[in-house]
Amino acid sequence: MFATDMYPEERIVIEIVATILCFILVRFMIKPYKLTREGRYLGLPLGFGFLGISFALAAIAYSPLWDDTKLMWFTLLTRTFAFVFLATTYFFFEKNSKKGKLLGEITISLLIIALISLLLFAFATPQLSFDSYSQANIYLRIFSVFCLSYSAIITLRTHVKQPDSTPIWIPFGFIFLAISQYSLLFFYIDSSITAFIGSLVARFVGLAIFLFVAYRTFYSLNKKGA
Repeated sequence: MFATDMYPEERIVIEIVATILCFILVRFMIKPYKLTREGRYLGLPLGFGFLGISFALAAIAYSPLWDDTKLMWFTLLTRTFAFVFLATTYFFFEKNSKKGKLLGEITISLLIIALISLLLFAFATPQLSFDSYSQANIYLRIFSVFCLSYSAIITLRTHVKQPDSTPIWIPFGFIFLAISQYSLLFFYIDSSITAFIGSLVARFVGLAIFLFVAYRTFYSLNKKGA
C-alpha cells in the first residue's frame, strides 16, 4: 500500500473531488476541438482527462480493499502523460503553419500509443516492485515539474505578447500544479507531512484556477454568441 494511507478515507474523498474537477474541465476543453476539428487541440482535454483518470485510479489504490502495485504504476504513468499532453499542446500552439499543425496531431497520436504501450507493459510485467515504483516516482515527478513549468512559461510569454489571447491566471494554474508535484518530491524523500498537505492544497488551487478561467472564457463566448 501507499505510504500516504494514514488517512485512507479522507484521501479517497480528495481524489474523487479532484477527478470530478478534471472531468468538468474536460467538458470545457473539448470545445475548441469541436469547433476546429484540429488534432492539436486534443492535448488539453486529453491532458485533463488523463489527469482525472489518474486521480480516479489513486482513489481506488488508496482503498483498503485494493493491494496491487500495478495500479500504482497506472496512476503514475497516466498522471505523467497528462502533463506531457498539456506541455505538447502549448508547444504546438505556437506552430501556426500547416506543417506545425500536422506535427502536433502526429505527436499527440504517438503519445497516446506510447501511453497505451507502457500501461500494457506494466500490466503484463509481474516483477514490478514497490521499490522500482518509488524510484520511478521521483524521476517522473521531476519530469512532471519540468512539463508544468514549461507550460507556465509558454502561457505567460503568450500573455505578455498578446494580453487578450491568454488569461493571466492560466500560468498561475500551471505554477500551482508544478508546486504540487514539487512538494510531493519532499514528501517521498523525507516523509514531510507538511509537504504532503501543501501538495494537496496547491493541486486544488491549480485546478480551481483552470476551472475559473474555463468557466469565464466559455461563459463570455456563450453570451457573445447569444
